[in-house]
Amino acid sequence: MRFASLGSGSKGNGLVVTAGETKLLIDCGFTVKETVARLERLDLKPSDLTAVLVTHEHGDHIKGVGPLARKYKLPVYLTPGTLVTGKLGEVPTVQTIEGYQSFQIGDVFVTPVAVPHDAREPAQFIFQYQDFRLGVLTDLGSISEHVIFHYQNCHALVLEANHDPQMLAQGPYPYSLKKRVAGNWGHLSNAQAENFLARIFSDQLRHVVIAHISQQNNSLDIVEQQFSAWQNQLETLYYACQDQGFHWLDLN
Repeated sequence: MRFASLGSGSKGNGLVVTAGETKLLIDCGFTVKETVARLERLDLKPSDLTAVLVTHEHGDHIKGVGPLARKYKLPVYLTPGTLVTGKLGEVPTVQTIEGYQSFQIGDVFVTPVAVPHDAREPAQFIFQYQDFRLGVLTDLGSISEHVIFHYQNCHALVLEANHDPQMLAQGPYPYSLKKRVAGNWGHLSNAQAENFLARIFSDQLRHVVIAHISQQNNSLDIVEQQFSAWQNQLETLYYACQDQGFHWLDLN
């Protein structure tokens, strides 16, 4: 199993997970043209993809899903709540994720996880192939015991550290948006993300990518300082960016 990012942040998100013969795209917040270009950086074409999974209906995650699925005849997996928002549009094949029940796509076993976020029926995902588990956890405002339970025993983790509270408070966002981002249904702060990592850490967790870092309300220096103690405890500690995402990480 390996994974890579097309880009991570409020201007567009996309993560690729491959295992065996299966290639999954999680979210697509880019135009078709931009998605094709970003996939090429990973030596992939849209026609290589097995399916697209959607976490929720916010534009930076779903904007490009419908156009990409229509053009390349890709099946789309999403919750009924995300589907009913109408943000997907008409696509050739829709598979609804009912009741956050686990399911199989090709060689990959997928576990959807309910998270506190201000969307209709958001889901984050854990991907398993053979004995390897990859957790993807972005776009949530607080850490529930339900989330803690599901994300234990991962070998790799893509984890949101969206904002620094002081930068958010002093930044350009209107008060209503600041309140939303910092709220229990918004986005994780650096400290919340680091605390979550401490709670679920085990010896088998080897790779961590810090993702969805705000360009307005955070800085790489601040994030790196928050997670500096983990540098020697992990085999890999990466920081995803909006423009480049991150390149392939291999779990095998």
